[in-house]
Amino acid sequence: MSADIELARTNMVENQVRTWDVLDLRVLDVLGRVRREDFVPLRYRAMAFADLSLPIGHDEVMMKPVVEGRVLQAVEPQSNEHVLEIGTGSGFLTACLAALAGQVVSVEQHADLSDAAAARLDAAGVRNVRLAVADAMRGYEPDGSFDAVVVTGAVYTIPDRFRAWVKPGGRLFAIVGESPAMQAVLLTRLDADRWHEESLFETDVPYLTHAAPPRRFTL
Repeated sequence: MSADIELARTNMVENQVRTWDVLDLRVLDVLGRVRREDFVPLRYRAMAFADLSLPIGHDEVMMKPVVEGRVLQAVEPQSNEHVLEIGTGSGFLTACLAALAGQVVSVEQHADLSDAAAARLDAAGVRNVRLAVADAMRGYEPDGSFDAVVVTGAVYTIPDRFRAWVKPGGRLFAIVGESPAMQAVLLTRLDADRWHEESLFETDVPYLTHAAPPRRFTL
């Protein structure tokens, strides 16, 4: 590893992520250990540690490091927990979730993105992740329920199907609303019917396929 890369990684963690109220030491440690540059498309490798969303194809993006840090801190994956990630993308957040949780299932509708993420995860030595190629909004049905569900693309509203995949006591992270002022929220399932919702921060990311606001017709 070059000294310049390690300095850039340290600056990302200390000067971007930590200053955006990410103070969980487990999260900061993971962001400092998982090699983000190995999950960035080659043409954007020089911007791996920048405070930017990076295109990865199919109109999808790799979230900013600060957003990834807030996601991990909000969800608080534990070593005995089973996590579902909706939107594998580059595989970087997948790797971070896997470093914190016991098992991760990650679903991605684009086979080429899933295949590329699988290769990166394998090269990084990540063994506790199972990938699936499917559309989480339509047709995908996981085996069982999860302690945490992390939705990496925006949704206009949270589908009931996503809520059904969360165990009682589990958490659901999602980014909801309309661009450009979307809201990141954390839902905690209290029991079969009751939820606690916490608003975390504003951001703007691309919608999952079939999750954008309905078209409005005007005269």
